[in-house]
Amino acid sequence: MKKNILITGSSSGFGYLTALSAAKAGHKVWATMRNADGKNLKKKKELEQIASEEALQLNVLELDVTDSNSIDRAVETIVAEDGKIDVLVNNAGVMFVGITEAYSLEQIQKQFDVNFFGIARTVKAVTPHMRKVGDGLIINTTSLAGRLAFPYFGVYCASKHAVEAYSQSLRYELAPFGVEVCIVEPGPFGTNLLFTGPKEADQITFEAYGDFKEVPHAMLKNFEGLFNSEDAIDPQLVADDTLKLVEMDKGNRPTRTVSGIDYGTVEFNARTQPIQDALIKEELQMEHLLTVSQN
Repeated sequence: MKKNILITGSSSGFGYLTALSAAKAGHKVWATMRNADGKNLKKKKELEQIASEEALQLNVLELDVTDSNSIDRAVETIVAEDGKIDVLVNNAGVMFVGITEAYSLEQIQKQFDVNFFGIARTVKAVTPHMRKVGDGLIINTTSLAGRLAFPYFGVYCASKHAVEAYSQSLRYELAPFGVEVCIVEPGPFGTNLLFTGPKEADQITFEAYGDFKEVPHAMLKNFEGLFNSEDAIDPQLVADDTLKLVEMDKGNRPTRTVSGIDYGTVEFNARTQPIQDALIKEELQMEHLLTVSQN
């Protein structure tokens, strides 16, 4: 069954690949991005050209996840044309890598504004339409860093851990309304995400770390080497895993899907999910929240 899909962060990386993959699979895609007629105009035209040449149902739409009005306008446009939104894929994100203590509070807020509040904004805009028809799928792209903690990725990890908790709770709460929430957790991939964050604003603290202040840059260089090696994993894998979730039968989708190198996250999820679900079923006596309504 073909669906209409709203994807955020479609100008690059996983969002771009997912938009093309879903459209080529026959779904109607609303590939959204900020600055669609400015900074990202080239990417917009690129997607539109591919859509035209291959007769794909792919529309590029302006959407800035840090702006509720921008989100509302995009959602209203989609609902006006399609009457509903079947799938929301949250891909937009940025990554701050550096001395965690040396990031200013304003910078930390900016990281959360995109990675966490951006998802909360799109969810709030889309879920009323999904609940109204008793059907829908939300896929939130987090990271291994949403389950594990990496040194010098502290601000980024914190934002992704927040999305994990938010998504897990939403999965329970929306299940009785026929809306399913899933999480995709990519490992390290060669997209531009790793290099999107700013330098640490608190330079006094930064300098106080002495030789350790060079470690984050060295880590980035190591990752860059991995991405350029013969063993690098194609980021298309994340788009493929996301599309598999879209096309799975309702009620059978896993809570979490790990894509690529997992650093033990698959085992971590396998061990913790039964504990999480037992809390709902046995301790809280809310077993009905574990099953997605088919109405």
